[in-house]
Amino acid sequence: MTATPSTTVANLRDLGGTPLPGGRTVRPGLVLRSGQLDRLDLDADPVVAALGLRTVIDFRTDTERTDHPDRIPAGARLLIGDVLADKLNSARMPAAVQLKDLLSDPAVAEEHLGGGRVQALFADTYRSFVNTGSAQAAYRMLLTEAAAADAGPLLFHCTAGKDRTGWGATIVLALLGADDDTLMAEYLSVNPAVKQAFAPMIEGFTAAGGDPDIALALIGVFPFYLQAALDEVETRYGSMEKYVREGLGVSDETVEALRARLVA
Repeated sequence: MTATPSTTVANLRDLGGTPLPGGRTVRPGLVLRSGQLDRLDLDADPVVAALGLRTVIDFRTDTERTDHPDRIPAGARLLIGDVLADKLNSARMPAAVQLKDLLSDPAVAEEHLGGGRVQALFADTYRSFVNTGSAQAAYRMLLTEAAAADAGPLLFHCTAGKDRTGWGATIVLALLGADDDTLMAEYLSVNPAVKQAFAPMIEGFTAAGGDPDIALALIGVFPFYLQAALDEVETRYGSMEKYVREGLGVSDETVEALRARLVA
């Protein structure tokens, strides 16, 4: 998978080119991932204009979408799959959602997230990607749309394009046959882009006396985070295929269509 040098969309990556067993790869230009599209400008961004996006899936919360509404290419469909809706209704807001608030006040960040609490919070959030109804509905939508013959190029995203989006990419690539090392490498590969996007916020936070470890735990992705979701799949379902079939309610026929469409 390769980063795509967009000037108006952060952390844009094409799942195409990801290596699969037997010398196969993921077909390029069909399924892409990114951060939010609030600054999308096709006139100023020929890279994104050339993608010909037909479907956009937004994994963000109501608040995130209201604060930073997507700009959608003309003719493209916008679909909403709020991954965290059930999580937010049952517990305090995950760190990923209130990033800017937490990084604006080092004392508040230390109080709520110091002493390893930020890592525990993210692990709990990643487990919710697997076990909550809102997340299951969102990822069911992703797989169903990506498998559709008439979907056209599809882009899915959250805010930074690292957590909710990272799990979505992991599901797709696992179903296409990518091995564990490839899944982890792709998941971690967004770190440079995310750190670049949030660099001013991190610098301000640490300059004000904030703990740099908290900042990095908030804006980066780590093997521990993804492993929490993978372990939840293993514990509840025993395999990714059973999670997709039983947890997400996606049929074997849809999975086969996904493979036929995306494996080159």
